[in-house]
Amino acid sequence: MRLLYSLLWWLALPLVLARLWLRGRKEPGYRQHWRERLGWYGNVSLPAAAPVLWVHAVSVGETRAAEPLVDALLAQYPQGRVVLTHMTPTGRETGRTLFAKHGTRLVQAYLPYDTGTMVASFIRHFQPSACILMETEVWPNLIHLCGQRGVPVVLANARLSERSLGKAQRLGTLIRDAARGITLVAAQTDADAARVRMLGVARVAVTGSIKFDVVVPAAALVTGAALRAAIGARPVLLCASTREGEESLILAAWQKLRATLPAGTLLLLVPRHPQRFDEVAQLVTTAGLTVQRRSTLALDVTPPATVAAAVDVVLGDSMGEMFAYYAACDVAFVGGSLLPLGGQNLIEPAALGKPVLIGPHTFNFELVTHDALAAGGAQRVTDAEDLLAQAARLLHDATARAAMGASALAFANQHRGATARTVALLKPLL
Repeated sequence: MRLLYSLLWWLALPLVLARLWLRGRKEPGYRQHWRERLGWYGNVSLPAAAPVLWVHAVSVGETRAAEPLVDALLAQYPQGRVVLTHMTPTGRETGRTLFAKHGTRLVQAYLPYDTGTMVASFIRHFQPSACILMETEVWPNLIHLCGQRGVPVVLANARLSERSLGKAQRLGTLIRDAARGITLVAAQTDADAARVRMLGVARVAVTGSIKFDVVVPAAALVTGAALRAAIGARPVLLCASTREGEESLILAAWQKLRATLPAGTLLLLVPRHPQRFDEVAQLVTTAGLTVQRRSTLALDVTPPATVAAAVDVVLGDSMGEMFAYYAACDVAFVGGSLLPLGGQNLIEPAALGKPVLIGPHTFNFELVTHDALAAGGAQRVTDAEDLLAQAARLLHDATARAAMGASALAFANQHRGATARTVALLKPLL
């Protein structure tokens, strides 16, 4: 099955590269460093004498989740270096921002496509001592070649939904053989661990979610405070990490129920994918609302720019500022959950003590969502109109809003410690 899988990769490669080039029309980053995806790394290198830890974080969410673990590993192993791989340019850009503090101790590259030749080229070039895959990444050739070369493979902060388990099981021996090649899985929950064991992984431990250990950057708080100052005293509802189809639902509900919100309430709308910024701006305009883009707000000049009272919506069209957006809001809705897309991470707003609203579809973060709801730090909404109704209730009631935010913060603080548990499991392997 793995040989057939490899053959299919080679047959599909022209189409894969064509798609990469086409995506580059909207996101130029896809046309950069493309040789790395084929296993050609040129001058990207680390000191030969230093032990190299390979951490793979596919995109933005996984890269943010990897931050506490990468920081802890570099602190634990002062002579160590990290090669951090991604699949998306937004993940790579997020990593560049988060890890600039480590200087030459960390380099970034794209993960090679999962053919034996390309993965072998990566391993020869960087000579990793261990491979740490974040969350849900399982690549059969990568795992096989690491096993051949004695490189332990760890799936860290692992999560596996029932839906993903079903897909994996339908792939049969290809995924089962890959799963058996994983040295260790550090799962987020007992349920994740049970599902991973069903794939045949021999060693599985439950460590919790590393995302609870994320440290809010001081610079993000400064930017958030500046953005809030630019907005002024207006109440702010943030709809964060929204996905395609959700913005139109939110805007329609906003127009219908706007009168129920406190006077002057501002909608801060942050799409998850940057290639959709222009599209969402057009949606706002078509809805008859006035929009100002974050990219036009100069917050670091004197005097700083301000958001005019006539502006209905601020569009968050910047990268790496999600914590700043959460810091600037009064109530946060976490997107990807109004439609059956699985939801997004609600830990970040909780860590900032913000009351969290979440839609009905959260199968990618089921236990975290359940626990946040049980702790009183989050509330489930049924649809976009219910989202606006619950936001109106909280924005009108400062006491309820503060209590819910305090519960969210307590929930986030209670679940810290996964990073230390994961590093302890890694020590014998490194």
